[in-house]
Amino acid sequence: MTAADALFTPDDIEAGERLVLRPWQFVKGVVALDGLPDDGWTEVAFAGRSNVGKSSLINAMVRHGGLARTSNTPGRTQELNFFRPHDDPLYLVDMPGYGFAKAPKDKVETWTKLIRAYLSGRPTLRRVFLLIDSRHGIKTPDREIMKMLDTTAVPYQVVLTKADKIGVPALDAVRTKTEGDLSSHPAAFPIVLTTSSEKGDGMAELRATIAALLRD
Repeated sequence: MTAADALFTPDDIEAGERLVLRPWQFVKGVVALDGLPDDGWTEVAFAGRSNVGKSSLINAMVRHGGLARTSNTPGRTQELNFFRPHDDPLYLVDMPGYGFAKAPKDKVETWTKLIRAYLSGRPTLRRVFLLIDSRHGIKTPDREIMKMLDTTAVPYQVVLTKADKIGVPALDAVRTKTEGDLSSHPAAFPIVLTTSSEKGDGMAELRATIAALLRD
């Protein structure tokens, strides 16, 4: 049993399942801060490098294969994309990837500024799920985002993706190392979640985490 397993009761898992059994819909894509929703709903954001699998993870988590746009070309998400479930005051936010993008330099700079502005000044943002490829661990671009989140006191939690691509001993090692790295980051939640969008691993725990944030 991992530390993450110990966090969740059967009731927590059930609450997460109820959350994703509802219909989900795309609300809007935001390209500037003045386009952000102003209804005060809880927001949880998914951030990560451009090839980490954010959209695939969101689709797997809500069991809606076409909700978030996926692409074989890293860097295609160029807006803050807001999604919501029916009858819950919650937004999931799919953020533009950082670290690499096949797009003009001026566009990359524009949405990089948008990411930083959103992460540093959004009172309804309850948690950022920082996605890290389990095969590579935390890289320099990730550390830059972590430093910014620490500075602005935005709570964040690392989610290791593509856990099915490496063996169990290697996955355990990268999770242990990541949790050790997070101990020096004041805004980081200390428990690392491990997931596989392909196999569905870790999705129940991620759903339960979001359901708890909504409840609290």
